[in-house]
Amino acid sequence: MRSILSFLTILVLFSCTQEPKKQPFQTVEITPVLEDSVSIRAITFLDGRTLAFAGSNGIYGTVDVNSNQVRTSKQNYDSITPSFRAVGGTSEDFFMLSVESPALLYKTGDQGKMELVYTEEGEGVFYDSLTFWDDTEGIAVGDTVEGCLSIIITRDGGNSWVKIPCSDLPEGIAGEGAFAASNSNIAVQGNKVWIGTTEGRVYYSGDRGMTWEIQETPIISEEPTQGIYSMDFFDENMGFAIGGDYTQPESNNANKIKTVDGGKTWQLIADGQEPGYKSCVQFVPNSDGDALVAIGFTGISYSSDGGENWRSLSEEPFFTLRFLNDSTAFAAGSKRIARLDFK
Repeated sequence: MRSILSFLTILVLFSCTQEPKKQPFQTVEITPVLEDSVSIRAITFLDGRTLAFAGSNGIYGTVDVNSNQVRTSKQNYDSITPSFRAVGGTSEDFFMLSVESPALLYKTGDQGKMELVYTEEGEGVFYDSLTFWDDTEGIAVGDTVEGCLSIIITRDGGNSWVKIPCSDLPEGIAGEGAFAASNSNIAVQGNKVWIGTTEGRVYYSGDRGMTWEIQETPIISEEPTQGIYSMDFFDENMGFAIGGDYTQPESNNANKIKTVDGGKTWQLIADGQEPGYKSCVQFVPNSDGDALVAIGFTGISYSSDGGENWRSLSEEPFFTLRFLNDSTAFAAGSKRIARLDFK
């Protein structure tokens, strides 16, 4: 009898310590944070209280997520006003990368100004996205130049960057690139990295960019405006990618794919169902990989069952978003940044 009572006591204590399962989102409350004449496709959290961004017209800055206070600056390079569509951060520095030739990669400088740490000029130079594994190693990707995808890597915290030679990469496809739509076609987990391309292929490395292989996917990529626009991994096995065609945003044919084995295989999901074109997809934190939010100029869509079914939460247009926690995100788009509170 004593053993039964002990077992029941342990069972009760265990059940009390379990957190109640979070209920699916029903609505999203959108609070404007920045309204200005700048197009913003790249945002990142530097810590739990600072959102950093960079966009068109050389504009970059930060948002205090507690007060919504915005600080902005403008970066020029000689007579050039660069357009930034890729950003990243470590615990020490903020990085921003311009799109067209000359590619200009800046990091936070010691004197309070941005410091230029990498440049690249040439026909076809066009960089799309940037991210970091940790405070030491980071990666950026651009379109194909001279037969292979452009990939640069830092191994010293972003102070110097080296471009991977074509001899160390899989053979490229003419015109293959990575959409500069939301700074989210690179995903990293542990030592792994996945890069989604305009050809619907995934460049994969399991050793932080030392060796590479191609993962094939069934996502639609028949036209130059189709392919993988965005991808996110919940862990080293579960990943989701979304695309479509921004010129035919209502089309939802073969534009969503999922993997549960680290990208070894990818399957179409919710094929022929909403949503259509989206430029960014992110897993909701602390959701066991069940909850996803996809965003684009067509609005905000949400899935609570791993991408099997979706519903629209808002028609408000954005280009990109990042989650601050499991119910709050920040989104950016044409002429604005906003706080999204999911309820």
